[in-house]
Amino acid sequence: MNKTAIIIKREYLTRVRKKSFIIMTILAPLLLAGFVILIPVIMLTGGKDHKQIAVIEEGTRIFRGIIPDTRDEKFVYLDNVSINDLITTFEQAGYFGILYISPQALNNPILYSKKQPDIGLLEHISGSLKKEIERQKLLTYNIQNLDSILTQIRTNVSVSTRLVDETGKTTETSTGISMALAYIGGLLMYMLVFVFGSQVMRGVIEEKTSRVVEVIVSSVKPAELMMGKIIGIALVGLTQFLIWIFLTTAAVSIVKSSILNKTGIRETAQSVTQDVMSAEKTASVPFPEQASVTPEITELAKIFDSAMNQNWLLIIFSFIFYFITGYLLYAAIFAAIGSAVDNETETQQFMLPVTIPILLALFVAMGTMQNPESSLAFWFSVIPLTSPIVMMARIPFGVPAWQLIVSMTLMLITFSAFVWMAAKVYRTGILMYGKKSSWKELWKWLRYTG
Repeated sequence: MNKTAIIIKREYLTRVRKKSFIIMTILAPLLLAGFVILIPVIMLTGGKDHKQIAVIEEGTRIFRGIIPDTRDEKFVYLDNVSINDLITTFEQAGYFGILYISPQALNNPILYSKKQPDIGLLEHISGSLKKEIERQKLLTYNIQNLDSILTQIRTNVSVSTRLVDETGKTTETSTGISMALAYIGGLLMYMLVFVFGSQVMRGVIEEKTSRVVEVIVSSVKPAELMMGKIIGIALVGLTQFLIWIFLTTAAVSIVKSSILNKTGIRETAQSVTQDVMSAEKTASVPFPEQASVTPEITELAKIFDSAMNQNWLLIIFSFIFYFITGYLLYAAIFAAIGSAVDNETETQQFMLPVTIPILLALFVAMGTMQNPESSLAFWFSVIPLTSPIVMMARIPFGVPAWQLIVSMTLMLITFSAFVWMAAKVYRTGILMYGKKSSWKELWKWLRYTG
């Protein structure tokens, strides 16, 4: 056991002292923050080219001025212009495209453009025209003050969610936050298991190719060498993950103290709600202290509160458990493959059966975000080869305790069996040179009892 500890220490210190480890440990949380924070900020503040869109309305003028301009699009209504005359010169005239509205096809206007328009632009156009067509249909019923009535009844509804536990206690949650955590958890688990598992395989191949392993096994058993290498790299991954947790916690604390608490956003949001509910009783009065609080900050506060209401203790514990057991399971397979070949080129015939369960688990995890209680999600979160990734995608939505216990128990049994089988293949394959291995050969090594 002392020799195994020496190997673990060597593998661990060799990797954590590398510049690549330090750089990725620091960069990974920043990159994640970029996806979570910077991309929505860019989407809100701009980043798109300003577009001018010519609107040609043939045979009618009821839609003139109906489509409002946005931050990124301006709609220019043209008179006495034929679609055939403009369709070849609109780009030179400075237009992104031409919106053609015909009385014969009010429900199907055409947007001519030389570049594929984004979905937001199409939804903005169709939504604006849909409202006006509905308004024109209502006018045929001779309703008095129709525009005023439509303005008064226009309402936006946002459904909030609250989870209820066995004691009746409710907790505010967010489906969007759960989906984000499911995506990040599943993808991060996939990357860590695959990346660190591949490191084990490459390390075994390097030692075998350089014949260093012949010297090592003269004083260490092959099984001890394999476990030392696997555990050492596992500790590297665990160290990196714990550092990420620390950095993320620090970043969240800074955001909370510097933005949300200083703006008093929670109190403002509550007062705005009360003002809306009492609008029928009192006249509208401006609130100077609320004017500086933008809807984006209000939404950020809601997202932050929902994120804090997640069961982070369970999420972090489950991630560590599934990372360790999932990594040990696949790292043992990778170590066995590395011992059976003389170079990385020969690993291709063995890698496909190993990567298929991992990729399949990632695809199922992405679908799990839409239906976390489906039978497919349940079985893939219980099957050990796929459960580390799929279960991490289900946990943010809530998983019954018995399903979690069954999944973890099967993981412990399966990874122990895979480590035992990989050790039997490893002890024979690590000293085999010049012979191209096959699945049949690995089966013989597995059955060998000498």
